[in-house]
Amino acid sequence: MLSTLARAATRRPLTVMLLWGLFLLLGFGLGTGVFGKLSDDVPDVPGTESQVAADHLDGLDPAGDSITGVVEAAVANPAVRGEVRRAVADLRDVAGVAEVPDPYATPGLVAEDGRALIVSVTLEGGLGDDAEESAVDQASGRLHQITGSEVSGVHVSGGPLLGQQLGERAQEDVKNAELISLPVVLVLLLVVFGGLRAAGLPLLVAVAGIAGAFLALFGFSRFTDISVYAIQVTTMLGLGLAVDYALLMLVRFREERRHTPDVAEAVHRTVAAAGRTVLFSGLTVAVSLAGLLVFPSTFLRSMGLAVAAVVVVDMLAALTLLPALLARLGGRIPPAKARPEEEGRLFARLARFAARRRVAVLAVAVPALLVVALPVTGLTINLGDARQLPKSTEARQLYDAVEAHFPPGTGVSPVTVVLRPGTDAATADRIRALAPGTVDRDLTGGTRVLELPAGGPADGPVATELVERVRDLRGDAPVQVTGAAAQLVDFRQMLADRAPWAALTVLAGIFVLLFAFTGSVLLPLRTVATTLLSLGAALGAVVWVFQDGHLAGLIGAEGLGALSLTAPPLIIAIAFGLAMDYELFILARMREARERTGDDGEAVVTGLRRSGRVVTCAALLLAVVFGAFMTGGFSPILQIGLGLTLAVLIDATVVRMLLVPATMALLGRRAWWAPKPLRRVHDRFGVREEAAVPAPPRPVVR
Repeated sequence: MLSTLARAATRRPLTVMLLWGLFLLLGFGLGTGVFGKLSDDVPDVPGTESQVAADHLDGLDPAGDSITGVVEAAVANPAVRGEVRRAVADLRDVAGVAEVPDPYATPGLVAEDGRALIVSVTLEGGLGDDAEESAVDQASGRLHQITGSEVSGVHVSGGPLLGQQLGERAQEDVKNAELISLPVVLVLLLVVFGGLRAAGLPLLVAVAGIAGAFLALFGFSRFTDISVYAIQVTTMLGLGLAVDYALLMLVRFREERRHTPDVAEAVHRTVAAAGRTVLFSGLTVAVSLAGLLVFPSTFLRSMGLAVAAVVVVDMLAALTLLPALLARLGGRIPPAKARPEEEGRLFARLARFAARRRVAVLAVAVPALLVVALPVTGLTINLGDARQLPKSTEARQLYDAVEAHFPPGTGVSPVTVVLRPGTDAATADRIRALAPGTVDRDLTGGTRVLELPAGGPADGPVATELVERVRDLRGDAPVQVTGAAAQLVDFRQMLADRAPWAALTVLAGIFVLLFAFTGSVLLPLRTVATTLLSLGAALGAVVWVFQDGHLAGLIGAEGLGALSLTAPPLIIAIAFGLAMDYELFILARMREARERTGDDGEAVVTGLRRSGRVVTCAALLLAVVFGAFMTGGFSPILQIGLGLTLAVLIDATVVRMLLVPATMALLGRRAWWAPKPLRRVHDRFGVREEAAVPAPPRPVVR
């Protein structure tokens, strides 16, 4: 397959580039339509009790969404009162609006301090997308027209308007992150390669990765909801991995050019060697993300599929677009200057030191990483609130205004209990008695609904404990619990139930791929163990910063008491895949040296000497990309970005430069061991060194 790709790239480079050009037009033309389809609704898990109950209620009473406006003003002022009541009257006349209560006549909508009031706009159920968008735009616009000398601010958000606001902000953040990261990446690549042509090629591949991210998400948005955070996660990975793969290929191409003056021959040798590593790297990242498919969460599954699709696009761009570009421009890229025995001296010294002092290195590094990982033992996840958003977003400003002027719990959704036909009165009475102020509603078909006040934040311990108490109290009665608190309880339970199966899926897939790549059964086990150390340390640091609040202000965040609902599974899946990337970069060089010399110890040193610079540069470039996307201020993106940055840097330094040579020295020749039956399987089906494809004959010009 790699031979075929190499021949196609060098024989028809313009055709390959034209096809990728069409792909870019499609990605940046059609693909950017995903920004208008983003959702902020993450915790839905099909089949759970809370989702089944919510769907049942929607079928009986298809209530519409609502948006909320907070007017900060001296609300008792006659001019303000007149402005608000005129706005309420106009809102009631908007097509698609079902209800707008008068805040002055409705208890709880005017702040006790007299400095704010709430205007709630409920939309009709069953509105089409266009009708709903029109109603939301008109209602939001009319609320923002409430002005006057006594009005200090009007903040409108919630419902479909929140998704629209977050989508616009996400688009702006992605654009800003690209404007920050691409120039910095270009400068770093100039330092690495010393020339603009070589430095510019990875950026072209990166642009293809970004287009692939947009197009993949747009495709999945036709079938499922796409989270507002998905666009940033997939884009930063599409950009970062594209640069990493292109860097690996370019470094190998320059090495081959030192021995092979013919450009086409050098491209073939590059694809045969580094291309194999890129192929397996892409597959290992995709397998790591396959663990997300085990979870029934729509969000996690769509994220896993979308990111895996982006990885495949990056891999294909590195194996087709980059070789085509090299076939046309490679003659102007100078070969590597340093000889193999002269390059990477620092990494060779580190490898020899770690191998010679292997027990001491392991005795220091392993406990240190375990200590950094300790905060993971206290990890907790919550739905989160508007504090996860940047303070410049209108949704955050609305939240802050409510917090400043209204009692705690204002606007928090209740714990909703659905009493299906057949529920006895005694059970209903016991549930109703759990929370003072319970609202009782009758629906069609004999279904009743109890709305229990949450007694605090929807994801707080009081609310989640109330959900558990209702479920314990109901016995065999046909009672179901839904609402935000119930969704959180079900999401946590889903993670706990499926996490072991997700881990088993990923570990089995990684073991098979690494065995096919190395022919060893111990190397995959060693790789997983060292990777888990770096992953645990990175996740521990994220908990320490964002959950416990230490040093959070330095990156524009705040301690929230818990991590975002989806940050831990995404950090684990993506960071594990990225760690496999660097492991394969190093193992490929070790394997080459071992098959060439037969010396296990020297193969480790040579492998690190030849790959250390690439791994370090790749990690630094990824850190730059992740850091650029952290400038947006969304707390979940900050958490994911910091977790991935730390995981990459720890893995590329402590793990790959110290723990890998130390453990390889400790294992010795046994590192490459496999039982005879598996050795025969690898000899037949495993990956072997592929000879470079001869360059196609050039036409003779007479």
